[in-house]
Amino acid sequence: MSAVRGPLVLGIETSCDETAIGIVAGRTLLANVIASSVDEHARFGGVVPEIASRAHLEAIQPALAQALKDAGLTLRDIDAVAVTAGPGLIGALLVGTSTAAGLALGLGRPIYAVNHLAAHISVDYLTHSNPVEPTIALLVSGGHSSLLKIDDITHSITKLGATMDDAAGEAFDKIARIMDLGFPGGPAIDRTARDCNPTSIDFPRGLTTSEDWRTRPYDFSFSGLKTAVARYLEATPNYAKPDVAASFQEAVVDVLLQKAVRACQESGIDRLVIAGGVAANSRLRHLAAERCERAKITLAIPEPALCTDNGAMVASLGALVIAAGRPASPLAFDATSSMDVETVSL
Repeated sequence: MSAVRGPLVLGIETSCDETAIGIVAGRTLLANVIASSVDEHARFGGVVPEIASRAHLEAIQPALAQALKDAGLTLRDIDAVAVTAGPGLIGALLVGTSTAAGLALGLGRPIYAVNHLAAHISVDYLTHSNPVEPTIALLVSGGHSSLLKIDDITHSITKLGATMDDAAGEAFDKIARIMDLGFPGGPAIDRTARDCNPTSIDFPRGLTTSEDWRTRPYDFSFSGLKTAVARYLEATPNYAKPDVAASFQEAVVDVLLQKAVRACQESGIDRLVIAGGVAANSRLRHLAAERCERAKITLAIPEPALCTDNGAMVASLGALVIAAGRPASPLAFDATSSMDVETVSL
């Protein structure tokens, strides 16, 4: 075990279309290798589970070898193995969990089966020198959009609200597909919207009526927005893609931040972490900085490369679980496609 920086933890992430290996020493990142199969899914307009699983099988050993090389380590140097146990595509998850179990058994090291969603938040501990709990977390990705209260990232996460239909990233993908901007939709819309007027089209903000604020203040809904954009495109044959992209993006980002800032203010917690793939969106990052500064909220967002799925976040959460003295997982744990964020590790 690294005496100065903490345990050397190998993290394995295979929940969707990225085969990712990360290595940390405590809260110091040593390696972060990502092999993405996104190009193989692009022609289908979304992730195909069978293709993702096969891509993981092909990529995981080369990614592992590259991560060890980048860190200047051998497998025998590793103190513990962490792996995403869920949520995710079950076939994809099984590639990672079986690899992790084999490594843990062969090396005689403990294994930590951790939550993919909690791992997204925990990567903040690698990128900011002094993270503080409690904190409010806005978790936004292709499959999830949630507001969370974090009292202890290793075992105490409370869900304040979540999407009632589409996740934010899913809405980006669907609108990008309708507009023929390509897959994944988030980066495509971000690029198309850059330097355009975000208020040129007044698209609706879901769950922001006075009744919504009273009964479900921290929940999200993006299906109505998606329908409004689709109807606008149908009624406006000569629409300007940049204006639509910018206005749609603004509607999503505005709602996310309205609710995140309000959660901080009403809870009395003056710290906000934004995590998940959508956290890489440039407009979200810009507006979050503006609104948090105005509300005197300390904002933390990982660098864009650590917002999308990666092994570093899994290794980070594993290291935090170890540091907190939490027990290791049984070797025969079950991967699950629907692991709730409040279950940090198995």
